[in-house]
Amino acid sequence: MRFHPAVPALVLLGAAFLSCRKVPLTPSSPIPAGSVVFRFTRDVRGPLELNLDGARIPVQQTPKGGNTLVVKGLSVGKHRFFLTSQRETFSPDSGELDMPADRGHYLVTLTQKLDAVLYGKPDPLPPAEGLPGVSAALVK
Repeated sequence: MRFHPAVPALVLLGAAFLSCRKVPLTPSSPIPAGSVVFRFTRDVRGPLELNLDGARIPVQQTPKGGNTLVVKGLSVGKHRFFLTSQRETFSPDSGELDMPADRGHYLVTLTQKLDAVLYGKPDPLPPAEGLPGVSAALVK
């Protein structure tokens, strides 16, 4: 009995797909208006930096990290964001959100561990100035 050459490739692809952790593509509860939830595909240890409309937003985070970034207090309209970290890379790491008045946004963000070799200590960043009424927290 002879198999088609694509059968072993499909078997390997199926095994890789089944071994991956599942991330919910939709939120378990509705996202309130003025909020954005970034759901990461793996735990983020941080430190996580969030730029929103050109201003750095302080992110509350624990030393263990988390898999969800919750941003609250956004006004109605368009907002540009940029995510960065010293230990992880994100996709999408930047984009534009059109915040409606009646609901929030839920974004699944691909996260990959970044092992960079740094010699010495990086310079500490100045404190984030933030935007009035906007808060961000990295939660489990």
